[in-house]
Amino acid sequence: MALITCRELCLGYDGQEILHNLNFSVDKGDYLCIVGENGSGKSTLMRTLLGLQQPLHGSITLSEGLTHRQIGYLPQQTIVQRDFPATVREIVLSGFQGRAGLRPYYTREEKNEARRQMERMNIVSLEKRCYRELSGGQQQRVLLARALCATERVLLLDEPVSGLDPQVTAEMYALIRQLNREGVTIIMISHDIHAAMTYASRILHIGDEIFFGTPQDYRRSGAAKGFFGKEARA
Repeated sequence: MALITCRELCLGYDGQEILHNLNFSVDKGDYLCIVGENGSGKSTLMRTLLGLQQPLHGSITLSEGLTHRQIGYLPQQTIVQRDFPATVREIVLSGFQGRAGLRPYYTREEKNEARRQMERMNIVSLEKRCYRELSGGQQQRVLLARALCATERVLLLDEPVSGLDPQVTAEMYALIRQLNREGVTIIMISHDIHAAMTYASRILHIGDEIFFGTPQDYRRSGAAKGFFGKEARA
């Protein structure tokens, strides 16, 4: 059964449409990669899935008791965010803020869960370090642990390997794949079409042509042929 279903979705700003008639679904356990050229609407779609922006038309249906608060989010980092003066532990714990509401403290259960997620991301030894002192790869692991404290159901990742060196990129892809194997549903925006073809169970290509289906079918599609051609010339 689909966790997220989008029907006849039209997205844009101030009434100006940038994406129209978008139809796709995300099932439990999927690894969906969203690809397309710059400016095609990928980030707009991500914000709409998070409930931060309303579609111009169409519908997004969340099922199986899923709410927007049960969708974890790892955004692209800005320079200001990379320089955030908090400890690793504080940032990971902040993943519970959506549940805590106005409560001015974290429970013992939340503190234990934060440590479990730090162990999962292999960053326990960094918990007292200042976030801004960490490498890019370490920061991404911290943000993944934070997102997993918010939820283990669905993770939305916006270019999670942007700016990372090849070895750290490979480690991050392996970590995300392991999370997916453990039952976390992954939705990831990616400019890395080759990684998308390697790891994804489904591809959503948006742009002048729209495609939704398996990587195997995507490779044979008109959308892929045009996109791969532009990637090769880049």
